[in-house]
Amino acid sequence: MLGVDPGLTRCGVGVVEVTPDRRARLVHVTVVRTPADMALELRLLAIADGIAEQIDAHRPDAVAVERVFAQANVRTVMGTAQAAGLALHAAAARGLPVGLHTPSEVKAAITGYGNADKRQVQAMVARVLGLAEAPKPADAADALALAVCHAWRLGSPDAVSSGPSTLTPAQRAWRDAQAGAAGRSAASPLVRSGGARTSPARPRLGA
Repeated sequence: MLGVDPGLTRCGVGVVEVTPDRRARLVHVTVVRTPADMALELRLLAIADGIAEQIDAHRPDAVAVERVFAQANVRTVMGTAQAAGLALHAAAARGLPVGLHTPSEVKAAITGYGNADKRQVQAMVARVLGLAEAPKPADAADALALAVCHAWRLGSPDAVSSGPSTLTPAQRAWRDAQAGAAGRSAASPLVRSGGARTSPARPRLGA
């Protein structure tokens, strides 16, 4: 699973391997950087090349990207949206399914708390991945958190044993939060199925 934390100055790209029992392992993480004084089109080109390079090098089964939402700082959200679009294009060009997740969804998945701060997310990413220290900068940790979040969301909570020896506290919190919305998440438009995966049945019109 490859996660992208989009941004113009720093774009985090993280790759994790997640087993059927939801154990996650770090494969690779990097941050694509562009200077603020570089022409916008060149910054976008550099970010696109950086994302494509990581996808081609690691060949993930799916790509997770932060879902952009409105902010007071229009320039920041526009840059984030542009970088997110590059990640979506890179995945689509390679036929990879994409998942979009808001920061709150990712925080809830990793820490069990949707309003967790950056330090809490970094600490839990390190714990989930079994790292000696938190990934830095925050963009790197966020990209890994996105990848783990999407991998856990793709897997059915009921398909994994709920015993304490199998799930971490964060995973149990995520499972419990998802249990109340199982029907909605099963047909979520945020995840596009690809390859041999089957899509949810569409409702018949006029029936």
